Amino acid sequence: MKQQVLRGLIWSLPMLLPLSAFAQPVDIGSRRELFVDRLLIDKLQGVELKLHTPVKAPRPRSPLPVRHMMTVIKNGDRYQAYWRGSDPDYQGEKHTGHAGETVHYAESRDGHEWEFPELGLHEVGGTRKNNVILAQQPPFLTNFTPFLDSRPGVDPQERYKALAGYPGPGDKRGLTEPGRGLFAFVSSDGIHWTKQTEVIPYQPQWRHAFDSANVSFWSEAEQQYVCYFRTWTDPERLRSVSRTTSPDFRHWTDPVAMDPNLPGEHLYTNQTHPYFRAPHIYISLPTRFIPGRGSAPDYDLKDQNATDILLMTTRAGSSHYDRLFKHAFIRPGLEPEQWKNRANYVALNVVSTSPTEMSIYHRSGDRYVLRTDGFVSVNAGYAAGELLTRPLVFAGDRLRINFSTSAAGSLRGELQQSDGTPIPGFTRDDCIPLIGDEIDGQVRWKSDADLSTLAGKPVRLCWILQECDLYSFQFSQ
Repeated sequence: MKQQVLRGLIWSLPMLLPLSAFAQPVDIGSRRELFVDRLLIDKLQGVELKLHTPVKAPRPRSPLPVRHMMTVIKNGDRYQAYWRGSDPDYQGEKHTGHAGETVHYAESRDGHEWEFPELGLHEVGGTRKNNVILAQQPPFLTNFTPFLDSRPGVDPQERYKALAGYPGPGDKRGLTEPGRGLFAFVSSDGIHWTKQTEVIPYQPQWRHAFDSANVSFWSEAEQQYVCYFRTWTDPERLRSVSRTTSPDFRHWTDPVAMDPNLPGEHLYTNQTHPYFRAPHIYISLPTRFIPGRGSAPDYDLKDQNATDILLMTTRAGSSHYDRLFKHAFIRPGLEPEQWKNRANYVALNVVSTSPTEMSIYHRSGDRYVLRTDGFVSVNAGYAAGELLTRPLVFAGDRLRINFSTSAAGSLRGELQQSDGTPIPGFTRDDCIPLIGDEIDGQVRWKSDADLSTLAGKPVRLCWILQECDLYSFQFSQ
C-alpha cells in the first residue's frame, strides 16, 4: 500500500510544475531580446506590456519632402533618403507606373537636417540641376525600394540593391507574359543604378501583387535574402503581405502568405526590416487603410480613406507576423492634412539617430523619435510586479539591460532553474537593485557570482519591477 501511495506521489510531481518547465528551452545565445512578442514570456504578474508612442521631433529647417515610397538608409555616419517624385513637365496619363515618375535622393549627417545634392543625372522639369537618380523607366519607379546589402563578400558594384516592378492595371492581371514582375537593380554608391533582369515573375493567382513597396534585405540571421511584398487575400480582397527568400537575389522561392490582417483590415506598405540592434527580429510598420473615413481630397471627393501606422513584428524564418498590439502605433494626430486620403505612411527602416534615440520618418516630412529599443516595455506601476520567462539557454558572462525607473522605482533580476527554483547566488535577494535610466545597464548580484557557470544550461529569468520600464536584455561577454 505504501509503495502504491509513493508511486502515485512520484507520478503526480510533474503536475505540480508549470507545463513550460518541460518545454524546449529557447536558445537566445548572446542576442539582444526585446519584448515585441511573447516568445520568451511565460508569466506576467502585476506588470503589463506597454506600447510606446513615437514623439514628433522639432521640424528641421530642411525636412524631407511630402512624398510616397520613402526609404531611409543609415550607412556609417551618413543617412541616405529615397522617394518617388514626378516630372512636372510630363503631359501623359498619370496612372500608377507612368513614364513621368522619378526617384529622388537626399543625404544627412545627423538624420535631422537634409541636403539635396545637384547630381546632374537626368533632365527633369527642364533642368539637370536636381537630385533625381532615376527617370523615364516606367513602370519601375513607382515602387523602387533600395537597401544596403550587408552580406559578407558582396560584390562592391552591388553594395546597394533594390526591387521594383508593377504588373499593370487590373484589366491586365490575368496576363502571364514576362516583364511584369519584380526586377533587380544594383549600385555601388546608392546613386548610380543599373537595372538587371526580372527575378520574381508575376503570377496571376497572387492577385494585385507588387503594386506597393516590395521590401528586401540580406538577413544576417537567416543567411539569405528575404522579400516581403504586396499580395491580396482571397476571397476577402484585402491588401496583405507575402514572403519569399533567395540565396543570391536572383532565384526566389515560392511565396508564403503571412496573413497578418484582422477581419476587414487593409495593410499597405509593410516596411518590414531587421531591427538594427537585434537583426533576428524584423520590425514592420504598415499603413492601416480604413475605407470610408477621414477627409476626401479636393481632386476626388469620393476617395475618402483614413490611415494610420501599426507596429507588427516577425522573427527570422517565421511565416507569420505577431500583432502584440492591434491598435495604432502612430495616429493621424491633430493636423487636418493627416486625415486626408492615404496621408499616413512611414519610410522603410527605423534608424539610430543617437546612442539613446531612434527615428521613424513620416510621409508628412516629420521625424518621429523613440528611445533606443523603445517599441515596447514591460511596465510596472507603484505596486511591484514580476515577469517570468520561459526556460532559456544563453551564452556569455554578463547580463545587460535597457531600463528606466522613477526616483522611487527599482528593478531586480533572479535566475531560476527550469522548475522555478531560485539559483543560489542569483536570487532576487542577492541582486543589487537597479535604479535609474540606462540604455546599457548591467545586472549584478552581491556575491559577484560568475554567470558563465550557467551558460549553455536551461535557466529562467524573473524580473521584479516597481515603477519601472524594461525594454530589452542581453547576455554578453
